[in-house]
Amino acid sequence: QLQASGGGSVHTGDSLSLLCTASGKNLDDYTMAWFRQGPGKDRKFVATIKWNDATTYYAEAVKGRFTISRDGAKNTVSLEMNSLKPEDTDVYYCAARRSTWLTLDPYGYDSWGQGTQVTVSS
Repeated sequence: QLQASGGGSVHTGDSLSLLCTASGKNLDDYTMAWFRQGPGKDRKFVATIKWNDATTYYAEAVKGRFTISRDGAKNTVSLEMNSLKPEDTDVYYCAARRSTWLTLDPYGYDSWGQGTQVTVSS
């Protein structure tokens, strides 16, 4: 089970951190990711991290501004979002995939947390 938290409303240039807590899972063989989705739009990849070695990969739109990390002791995955822009406004979802192969495809993930809204106003 995945539980996402940390969304909110900020202004352009501000920062926010999202947290995804995974319960009931041994994440050693997992890849975790964040996706985002706007109204009537497809779910888009944001960032992913392999649990075992912390390899990361980012969407071009967020590279250099967002950082994904994991805390093995707490079973959490964080998304630190800096220099936020209005186009980052979306509902953000954390996801888990029982594989150490990275994928950007949301259909490759088998567990999802509830979304958390991020709103960036100019």
